[in-house]
Amino acid sequence: MAEKIGVMICGHGSRSQSAVDEFATLAEKLPPLLPPEWPMEYGYLEFANPLIRDGLDNLRAQGCTKILAVPGMLFAAMHSKNDIPTVLNTYAAKHGVDISYGQELGVDPLMIAAAGARVQDAVDAANAKHGELPLSETALVVIGRGASDPDANSNVSKIARLLWEGMGFGWCETGYSGVTFPLVEPCLDHVSKLGYKRVIVFPYFLFSGILIDRIYGFSDKCAEKYRDIQFEKAGYLGDHPKVLETFVQRITEQVGEIPPPNCAMCKYRTQVLGFESEVGAIQESHHHHVEGQGANAPGSNVEDCKLCDTYCTGECRLDMDHHHHHDHSHSHDHDHHHHHDHVHAEYPHAKHPHGPESARKK
Repeated sequence: MAEKIGVMICGHGSRSQSAVDEFATLAEKLPPLLPPEWPMEYGYLEFANPLIRDGLDNLRAQGCTKILAVPGMLFAAMHSKNDIPTVLNTYAAKHGVDISYGQELGVDPLMIAAAGARVQDAVDAANAKHGELPLSETALVVIGRGASDPDANSNVSKIARLLWEGMGFGWCETGYSGVTFPLVEPCLDHVSKLGYKRVIVFPYFLFSGILIDRIYGFSDKCAEKYRDIQFEKAGYLGDHPKVLETFVQRITEQVGEIPPPNCAMCKYRTQVLGFESEVGAIQESHHHHVEGQGANAPGSNVEDCKLCDTYCTGECRLDMDHHHHHDHSHSHDHDHHHHHDHVHAEYPHAKHPHGPESARKK
């Protein structure tokens, strides 16, 4: 019997409905770019439906015997290294279906091209508003998600360097929206001291949502603080054609040569400075407790929260996290009624002066 190939796009899920909608919009643009005989489904790890396993069920119902799964993520950190493979492996074993797993979008020339286009649009907008300014007199700030995985964080720096060097900005800094350092506001505070008249703030993110609001919020706050500097906000990646092209590559390359693993600098395999104790750590998913809770998860609909005036600063999370540091609650676990049946290593720089702790009101 000839094998029938299906495609599964594995998203993270979000408490922000707009982000979930944008993921669906992106996924639905992929089938025309794939072989017509390959059905495609998508699903989420948590906070949103359909779940990954629902998509896999649909592919099996359509007669697929081999499934090409890809993480709908920019970098390989905990979700793409642990959580999604755990879901896929469990499913494959239970249902006897062959599931292969492709690479994350990663540091790729196509992704850099998409990012460069978003940054160039912001440069053009700033030139239109304030008059031409050479890029050599402009600073670029690239903001990544931030993870407890130094390999993923260093990839944001690599993206930033490729944009800086590729486009010729006068200076470039990398910041993160959470977990690690420097966070957005301390990063922009530092950049404001460098003497550049214009700063382009570019979120290297796939989708909108609470973190984008936060990045733009801090950018506006700094524009108020430093009135002699022009802060221009660049758009996030979204469904730029080059992003779609990268997804297609991550799917189709699985049936060609064996894709290289995302493990060369992985802290679970290799001693990475400061993270030596995590080599050989058990890798498992921490998301089983929120699978599919969707809009009913505690604290799920960000839109209704009244704790902050204008945008979510994330300060409320710090107090919650603080009480739970002994059992390591994740910064995105709103539901504190569960108990983890495993413990993740604590991030070694949580107390860095420009990291998560610095967001506390002094």
